[in-house]
Amino acid sequence: MAKTAGGPRTPIALSTSSVYPDSTPDAFETAARLGYDAMEVMVYTDPVSQNVDVLRRLSDYHQIPVLAVHAPSLLLTQRVWGREPWGKLIRTKDVAEKLGARVIVVHPPFRWQREYARDFEAGLARMSEETDVVFTVENMYPLRARGTEVVPYARHWDPVGQDYPNVTLDLSHTAASGSDAIAMAVALGDRLTHVHLADGTGMAIAPDEHLVPGRGNQPCAELLGRLSATGYPGMVVLEVNTRRALSKAEREADLAESLAFARKHLGSANGQAATGQAATGPDAARSRASGSGTAG
Repeated sequence: MAKTAGGPRTPIALSTSSVYPDSTPDAFETAARLGYDAMEVMVYTDPVSQNVDVLRRLSDYHQIPVLAVHAPSLLLTQRVWGREPWGKLIRTKDVAEKLGARVIVVHPPFRWQREYARDFEAGLARMSEETDVVFTVENMYPLRARGTEVVPYARHWDPVGQDYPNVTLDLSHTAASGSDAIAMAVALGDRLTHVHLADGTGMAIAPDEHLVPGRGNQPCAELLGRLSATGYPGMVVLEVNTRRALSKAEREADLAESLAFARKHLGSANGQAATGQAATGPDAARSRASGSGTAG
């Protein structure tokens, strides 16, 4: 955890998925301009997100570290780095180590990944023994249609009852699953290693909304206050869907507002407020329920 004159500071990172459909280089430029502390790289179909040498140059040029890497676990990334899931995680580990990242975010196995699912916990444990990078399994959510609930994962979408030593808590996913985010954080205890900060209502057609914090019904402020009060040792990553932004300025206003929200509710120890580009006008106040994009 970074230090400031006021004490320890929880790093606030921007997920590269937050500028989608813009590119990974756009995410680095935006994060640096707005004053984010770090990046989380979402590995997806953008070739730059898969290229460790280019990512390292972007990090060096913009003077912003990559502290987390999201493995290509989404449906739209099933062919990224091949189809074999362990091969994907090995590639992700290699990229994370070369970038100096602390965390790798991974989703639980899909139901059709039977061999991967069978060895999932043991395999992650073996890989964890080979690296200082921490593998964190993200909370997910069921799919619902016409009153029927379908769980596409071989493990339950709720990580609390699973044998994962490290977990990523995503507040858009708690909205989509109808979970109590604070109760989940309390139940996870020290296993809560990583946080994806976003908001949601869970009521959109695509329930995984990844709204700007404060625009949904999730306890984003309360969770950040709890993290600050309990000495949470990880980072907070803004994973916000800006696909419906009508301009680059509107997208940046959303991401500046998200940063300001995180800094405010984490407390004054997190240093200076976001830059003057924080959104305050009508465009900033407009809540846009969005589709899933590349957020995960």
